[in-house]
Amino acid sequence: MSGFKTFLFRGNLIELAVAFIIGGAFATVVQAFTKIIIEIFAKVGGAPSFDAWAPGGLTSVGPFLTALVSFVILALVVYFGLVKPYELVNARFTKPADETPAAPTTEDLLIEIRDLLAAQKSA
Repeated sequence: MSGFKTFLFRGNLIELAVAFIIGGAFATVVQAFTKIIIEIFAKVGGAPSFDAWAPGGLTSVGPFLTALVSFVILALVVYFGLVKPYELVNARFTKPADETPAAPTTEDLLIEIRDLLAAQKSA
């Protein structure tokens, strides 16, 4: 039972639970925004709903296309509303790659070890 208690109170599980809850709330916001975008498209060029379309008697093609259009709109909203702004902010506040010191090469490490061993022998 103590292992289960440790598992429950580990930081990762709590962080995952918080992320899941916030993600669920955020999904509601994104869906509402997607509905606004679909309404705008409906006013401009007609309702983007293919639910009634059934080519060759396949009744699930229309709802699939409607879901696909909603997914593309949702992906665009997430990409341009979250990913691109995050990348811009991240690029602005992080150091460029050339400012970080380069990791030592294997040869540099071997030279340092050799020098330390030589210093130990002479001491």
